[in-house]
Amino acid sequence: MPGTGYGAPPPPNYLVWAILSAVLCCTPLGIVSIVFAAQVNGKWMAGDAQGAFTASRRARTWAIAAAVVGLIFVPIAFLSGIFDASSGSM
Repeated sequence: MPGTGYGAPPPPNYLVWAILSAVLCCTPLGIVSIVFAAQVNGKWMAGDAQGAFTASRRARTWAIAAAVVGLIFVPIAFLSGIFDASSGSM
């Protein structure tokens, strides 16, 4: 694993991406990403480098999945009329 020696920086936690994917794309998948992102720094500080890298990778994966689902579902929802802007209700 790169950067696991003394004084090495922790792996990226992707917390910003997780929050954005939860708010803007797909909330359930984004929440899973937030949970993994929140684990990264704690595992790193506890000396669990492998766990920190695993949580980082999972946070990134779930954030990407949330973004992809959001980018696929939202246009389909608008095109199919789930969100009817003319009636003023969703």
